[in-house]
Amino acid sequence: MSTTSPPTSGSAPPTTGGTILRPFKAPPKLKSDWLAPAILTAKTITAAAECAPFPYIKGVSGTVLILLETVVAVKKNREDLEELCNSTTEIITILHDQIKIHGNTAAVKFKGLCEELESYLKAVIFAIRNVQDQSKGLRGRVKEFLKSSSLTDEIAGYQTQIQGVCSKLKLMAIVETNFKVDEIHAIVTAPSFAVVKAVQNINNCPPPSRIFQGRQAILDKMHQFFNTDSAEQHIYVLHGLGGAGKTQIALKFIEQSSFPNVFLVDTSKIETIAMALKSIAVTKSVGNSAQDALMWLQSNHNKWLLFFDNADDPKIKLNDFLPKCSHGNIIITSRNPEMRSYGAHTLVSDMEEADATTLLVRRANKESSEENLQLATEIVKELYYLPLAIIQAGAFISKSEDLEGYLALYYSNRARLLSEQAAQSHDDYAQTVFTTWQISFDQLSQPAATLLQLCSFLHCAGISEDMFSTASKYDFPSSSPPREELQEPLEFLSHFVEPTGEWNSLKFLDVTNEIKAYSLISFDTKTKLFSIHPLVHAWSRSTLLDEEPGYSCISSILGMCITEIPESEIELSSVRLIPHIILLKGANPDGVADFRRVFWEIYYNAGNFRDAQGIAQQVVEKSQLLLGEDHPDTLSAMSNLAQTYYGLGKFQKAQELKLLVLEKRTKILGEDHPDTLEAMGNIAAIYSALGESQKAKELKVLVLEKQRKLLGEYHQFTLRAMGNLARTYSDLGEFQKAMELEVLVLEKRTELLGEDHPDTLAAMGNLAATYSAIGQFQKAKELKVLVLEKRRKLLGEYHPSTVRAMGNLARTYFDLGEFQKAMELEVLVLEKHTKLLGEDHPDKLEALGNLAATYSALGQFQKAKELKVLVLEKRRKLLGEYHPSTLRAMGNLAQTYSDLGEFQKAMELEVLVLEKRTRFLGEDHPGTLLAMGNLAATYFTLGDFNKALSLEIEVLQKRRQLLGDKDPHTILAMRNLAMTYQKLGKQEEREELEQLIKDTKSL
Repeated sequence: MSTTSPPTSGSAPPTTGGTILRPFKAPPKLKSDWLAPAILTAKTITAAAECAPFPYIKGVSGTVLILLETVVAVKKNREDLEELCNSTTEIITILHDQIKIHGNTAAVKFKGLCEELESYLKAVIFAIRNVQDQSKGLRGRVKEFLKSSSLTDEIAGYQTQIQGVCSKLKLMAIVETNFKVDEIHAIVTAPSFAVVKAVQNINNCPPPSRIFQGRQAILDKMHQFFNTDSAEQHIYVLHGLGGAGKTQIALKFIEQSSFPNVFLVDTSKIETIAMALKSIAVTKSVGNSAQDALMWLQSNHNKWLLFFDNADDPKIKLNDFLPKCSHGNIIITSRNPEMRSYGAHTLVSDMEEADATTLLVRRANKESSEENLQLATEIVKELYYLPLAIIQAGAFISKSEDLEGYLALYYSNRARLLSEQAAQSHDDYAQTVFTTWQISFDQLSQPAATLLQLCSFLHCAGISEDMFSTASKYDFPSSSPPREELQEPLEFLSHFVEPTGEWNSLKFLDVTNEIKAYSLISFDTKTKLFSIHPLVHAWSRSTLLDEEPGYSCISSILGMCITEIPESEIELSSVRLIPHIILLKGANPDGVADFRRVFWEIYYNAGNFRDAQGIAQQVVEKSQLLLGEDHPDTLSAMSNLAQTYYGLGKFQKAQELKLLVLEKRTKILGEDHPDTLEAMGNIAAIYSALGESQKAKELKVLVLEKQRKLLGEYHQFTLRAMGNLARTYSDLGEFQKAMELEVLVLEKRTELLGEDHPDTLAAMGNLAATYSAIGQFQKAKELKVLVLEKRRKLLGEYHPSTVRAMGNLARTYFDLGEFQKAMELEVLVLEKHTKLLGEDHPDKLEALGNLAATYSALGQFQKAKELKVLVLEKRRKLLGEYHPSTLRAMGNLAQTYSDLGEFQKAMELEVLVLEKRTRFLGEDHPGTLLAMGNLAATYFTLGDFNKALSLEIEVLQKRRQLLGDKDPHTILAMRNLAMTYQKLGKQEEREELEQLIKDTKSL
């Protein structure tokens, strides 16, 4: 990260801790007539001073006149000096008035101040004239003068000093005349803005903003707290982010209360606290020190309230300034959550939407029409309901009178709009959104400031210490970027690493606590994750003049972290890391270490296949160029790209690439190498997806045998091979074989990985699917409910595995006749699949088909038909005429034709389905028997009972042989055949079947 601070302009504070603040320049003022009245005022006061016996008054007013006349020569650029000139004119006006009122007393009071001011003014005059005397033309000289960094800083310094003198002068003008000279000097040497606030508000807190809105829940809580009788001192802390409205809530509470003595203390510095307490003592005539005030408060049992505002500095020990007694009332506002330890407390965060919308409309001076409220709602959402940001937005809209156009401006000028101070205000708060946070940022140490800036490149939520600690263990694998490319992340991480290489959590905690002390970051004790308010998140990046070093550093830290995550944990980790990777866009611009390979892994495991494809293609191209076609890393990259095609449902492209990888790995590594076996398993998965179940089975049996031999019975790769083979057994209708393997896989994965591991949940889901296939729907439901609950908890609502679990449960609701439940889930699944996977993905088409089947079950046949026609068209186009999924879609549409009475159409489709399933799946496959039964039912409806009879007899024989007499599918086949016997007048055969059904049920 850069450690050089650029020169600052104006009175903006310099940055600290190796950070860079990008200045946002306000538009220049365009007045052209301000000098004339200022010169007239200065001449009038100088003339009056000729008669005064105080030469320093005459001296300073004359010097102001000389300054103004010198600025006249500046012409085109003199508006840049307007603020300084106006301050000096205001000072001599106040001096003149005070001398007229107080005479000698005022003269003594102001002597030192006048001498100091005259010295400042002469330095400014000299600087301007020095530039004018140089060789360039006047316009060029003035431009050079105003643009020179050293002179600009110097003039800015004078301007700040003169404004400070003006503030002190205003204070001295209102301070009671019985203050002694040394007391006046103490006041003048304190920060002027704070002292003015302290003295002006003793026993007289300013009212809250005239447009104060909402916060009723907090106010009610405060009233309840302070109205509770107690023998203890009442202390209430309002803590939260700068700009959240803590001070305004406190002032509103004070306005609604009836405390006879209210004392406002600016708590931003020890000096302002001491001065405010001292002012209390003087005002109450009990002494002239802070200690006198505390003693008076401790002895005074009348109802008083001390309001310690802006207790933000964690280095100030506030307890030193609290009255040590068991009575009295205290309110503290602070950005530091540690202040909660003083008493009851409330976190002041974002506003409620309705209150935020009303506040914006009021500040923007707009009518509360339905249209305006709708526009305002959209704006406050973008501002994340932060009160100060809403006030600023309202002020800008009030000036521009364009509520509708604000958001477009905000998107392209966010920093400018959040840095702009309104000329007209409803309260005394002088900071903007960005400047109020800058004040806190400038107090941070270098590691703390850098951490906050790095986090601005991550997602604003879900930031963990583990991301940094895992990265610190980076072991530089062979495919790693060279060490010299990782110097900045390594240097940053070294702040938290012991000489032994061990991560020091305490050091990291110290740094995060420092940031938390200003509420610039939050920590959830339950999840152990950090988060940053979205507006702070955007602002913290703006503190960097050059974003590329920060982007490079955090990209590398994430890449190093992902590299060190064990494979067994990568799916769970991907859910946590994917928001951060997406924000970084997984890109690899110049100057950033290349971690695209591991970023692909996060995208893929999070189910974000579309983005994963782009990264995988980049990695393959780079590997082929640098390492060659046959390098192991190139083959691994090709395999990853093929897996991504598979995830996108592009099975043909996946197959071509995976066959190439298998061929090369077999040739280079041999048939028994783990990488070769992985390639074999991938090809087998493609065969399954393409409906070539027999081919898939042969390859999966081979892979399992080799994995058992090489790795043992219960290695994770062996268990994966077992689960894959079990799925193919199910596809082939060999459910008993499938169930035996799946029970074993689930048992071992539970034992080795635990109940919540994604691989365990996959095994559970597979077993549940087999239970459904054999008609054990209740068992299937119990497992599927459990899988969905755990998927949601571990992976989130939108992860493809969660959505798939939802669809699986919906199918079981359908099997159990709970069609309404099934439909509700299926609509949700369809919506999520469309968003995640696109229109033509196989999973999306599966969801469409399932929803169509449920519509049929609910009697909504026309809806069902429309969906089923669409599914069949897309299946044919994507998978071909004879793919199992296409044939299933055909069968489903045929069923709906039957439901709608279009039996001829149904029969034509069913004949085709039966023919193709018999050919590709065999006569005994459950899918073939289902097609046979459906065609028999259509023949029956058409009155062709003999054709129906021959098919139903065959279906029943095979069902009994494969499933036994008790299976629901077998019983259904018996009933269908009995009805056909009845139609054909074969009463004896019908009665025999009906008796068999009764006997089976009784068993």
